[in-house]
Amino acid sequence: MPEGHSVHRIARQFAANFAGAPVAVSSPQGRFASGAAQLDGHEIVQAKAVGKQMFLEFDHGLWLRVHLGMYGAWDFAGDITVDDTLASAKGRIGQTNQRGTVVGAHEDSPWSIGAPRRTRLRMAESEKLEPELESWPPEPVGAVRVRLLTATACADLRGPTACEVQTIEEVDRTIARLGPDPLVDDLVEAEERFTAVVRRKPTPIALLLMDQSVVSGIGNVYRAELLFRARLDPFRPGREVPEEVVRGLWRDWVHLLRIGVETGQMLTMDDLDPEAYRRALASRDDRHWVYHRTGEPCRVCGTGIAMAELGGRKLYWCPVDQA
Repeated sequence: MPEGHSVHRIARQFAANFAGAPVAVSSPQGRFASGAAQLDGHEIVQAKAVGKQMFLEFDHGLWLRVHLGMYGAWDFAGDITVDDTLASAKGRIGQTNQRGTVVGAHEDSPWSIGAPRRTRLRMAESEKLEPELESWPPEPVGAVRVRLLTATACADLRGPTACEVQTIEEVDRTIARLGPDPLVDDLVEAEERFTAVVRRKPTPIALLLMDQSVVSGIGNVYRAELLFRARLDPFRPGREVPEEVVRGLWRDWVHLLRIGVETGQMLTMDDLDPEAYRRALASRDDRHWVYHRTGEPCRVCGTGIAMAELGGRKLYWCPVDQA
């Protein structure tokens, strides 16, 4: 499932390539035909991400809300601006990447946007840059729920958990149900809100971090890594976690989310030397402390990393360092 950094990057892609031009909105699959008709021909004036949800505002006051869920993805095509890190990549990049990112001359500015390229770019849990287009517009591939098309850019949505038209009042109600997002909310107020909620809950902290009403954007990878970085027992009830530790979790989430948006990678190991940084960009195996490392030795104490099912998702932790 795409985590918060991916959705913020998708919103940036829309802002870069779709704002200010009339958009032809259709539903090649047919399941969103009535919603598409409400948006067709209008301009996108704002792209906004909150946690794992994205909202596109159109010039007549209606919004498109999208939650990618486990299997959703956006495919961008046309004369689109592409992150220079992507432009120098070979194969799939993102947290599921096995081949990785090849960092080129723009390594020091991984979020710099390059010149428009007539190409295809898939954005979901991971990102994949594909060969240049040979025809325009491209034919829909697969079950495309909604297509957004301008004279120069195309975005196809497949497999979302949610795709609906909302009024501003409905958008506000949706966002009000979400926990704070470091890239959206005032950081001081957000920290206080997060800390207050966690400190009164008997729920295990590992479940609270995945609860989007408590904090927005954290998924399975960031959950495991944040808890290890805090050396925190994932099963400890929120109300038993010291206040300074809860505040530290929030501040670390602010830090990691910014890195994720800038690089497109869930890099959770700090202070890497240049060679280790290259390895981390190139492979998930060199990017995380505990995530997806069941049975492998802890990078700190050597104990085998444990894994258990919690809340329907796999939880990874070190039984010694997080005791």
